[in-house]
Amino acid sequence: MSDKLLARAGDTVAIASDHAGVALKAALKNDLAALGYKVLDLGPATTDSVDYPDFGHALAKTISDGKAKAGVAICGSGIGISIAVNRHAHMRAALVHDAETAALTRRHNDANVLALGARTMTADTARDIAKAFFATEFEGGRHARRVEKLG
Repeated sequence: MSDKLLARAGDTVAIASDHAGVALKAALKNDLAALGYKVLDLGPATTDSVDYPDFGHALAKTISDGKAKAGVAICGSGIGISIAVNRHAHMRAALVHDAETAALTRRHNDANVLALGARTMTADTARDIAKAFFATEFEGGRHARRVEKLG
């Protein structure tokens, strides 16, 4: 396996959502575990109303602290939680809607957090996206220079 993969089997991947993303988070946890990742669920456990920034910040901190190699962030649209994650240095959360953009954000942007909208896609689409995201290597080269400028 290449050293340009985001995470390898056995690595920890953190996953967090707001109340709108609880069901999709549960589906993806099983898929990530089946791919061989250790999954760290940062919550919430129920669909009781919560604030997505709290969970986006917790996800970013978990990665920054080295407790996870990568993350998956889910809210109703994926927009709010991706903004929360991206407020942190060295976090590159990418909101994508299909497997092609998931692969592109890994290949060109070295995204380390996959952001998804639970109200904008089916669980099967989200599964395809997650598989593409975690299977795609960062290309490096000219893209590395650009990613460095993101801070």
